[in-house]
Amino acid sequence: MIKIGTALFEACEELERERGISKEVLIASLCDAMVAAYKKHMRIREATNIEAILDEQSGEIGVFRTKLVVDNVEDPDTQISLNDAMEIAEDVEVGDEVKIEVTPEQFGRIAAQSAKQVITQRIREAERNLVLQEFMDKKGTLTTGIIQRVENRNVIVNIGKIDAIMPQKEQIPGEYYKPGNRIRVFVLNVKETTRLPQVIVSHAHAEIVRELFELEVPEIEDGIVEIKSISREAGYRTKIAVWSNDPEVDSVGACIGPRGSRIQTIVSELKNEKIDIVRYSEDPVEYIVNALSPARVVSVDILADDEYAHEAMVVVPDDQLSLAIGREGQNVRLAHKLTGWKIDIKSVSQMEKAEAANFDNYEEPAEEADEIEEQDELQQEIEEEMNQQAVDEEDFQDEPASEEVEETEE
Repeated sequence: MIKIGTALFEACEELERERGISKEVLIASLCDAMVAAYKKHMRIREATNIEAILDEQSGEIGVFRTKLVVDNVEDPDTQISLNDAMEIAEDVEVGDEVKIEVTPEQFGRIAAQSAKQVITQRIREAERNLVLQEFMDKKGTLTTGIIQRVENRNVIVNIGKIDAIMPQKEQIPGEYYKPGNRIRVFVLNVKETTRLPQVIVSHAHAEIVRELFELEVPEIEDGIVEIKSISREAGYRTKIAVWSNDPEVDSVGACIGPRGSRIQTIVSELKNEKIDIVRYSEDPVEYIVNALSPARVVSVDILADDEYAHEAMVVVPDDQLSLAIGREGQNVRLAHKLTGWKIDIKSVSQMEKAEAANFDNYEEPAEEADEIEEQDELQQEIEEEMNQQAVDEEDFQDEPASEEVEETEE
């Protein structure tokens, strides 16, 4: 046995406190290192009956080989005679297993070198697994971090035990990310690598808005008010559809808060991003009208509503057309994402022109049919006149022939 003292256990306890790696993992790593060192020292590649045992009370560690007690020894590496086994333990019988210490002399230095490498590797693996498990649990949630630096348009954010990456597409356009500032981010994905896990975070994800509303609105956290859908264009505008499970609680009013205190806190967190709180409805017409707010709607016509398509035609006043569509189509685009309906917007005057054009197109075929009918009647009259003419000519030709016959007979 090799005396290692109590320093190892103290180091294990310190690592457990600082890095969260359990003492059992470190002791198991040390035992594995001892076995690996022994096999290398004895030039043994395949041996399953070798193990290292650490006695925590005495602070000693040794390498042992398990052998089967038999009457006749055929394989000395795995078997031991009954007489030899009784020298180790008096109460053994044939068929029992005994552990024989095989720790070589002057093995401490060799074991220490091997143990250092194995334990260092195991500590890294244990840290990686702990971090991976921690952030796997955080995946899909909101967390707070500190901006470290900007590299190749990626923002590096420290979120605890690891530096996360915020790609450019997950950043808010026009936002300045200053190192040292605290930032609230959404854990988008966790990728396992050979070293520490790679964590991808987002500052533009729609779920950030959901998390902020859940933090600021108690009715949402309690389940009284439910967030049905969110559509967001980060840095510009967000639409959120809410529904109240209690008829006495106004879903929109609960999200706005007394004198707008709740919504103002969320808007400030999102750097003055505009937020439209929409009342959810199971009626698609009412839902589309609410989703297009603040624009006023004259009518909604459902064009298709099945498993393949959801399309609607919306008519708005002429002065509301630009507001309903929004800058570069933003309002209608967000309404489409929020409701899941394809929305075509026309003004009242555009709709009237389209209806008039359809009416004119509908009358033209009738006029063409009348013209065709008149042409057919005229053609029929011409054919009748031609047929009558042909009959008259035949009669005219027959008369002179009969006169000639009469003259000949005379």
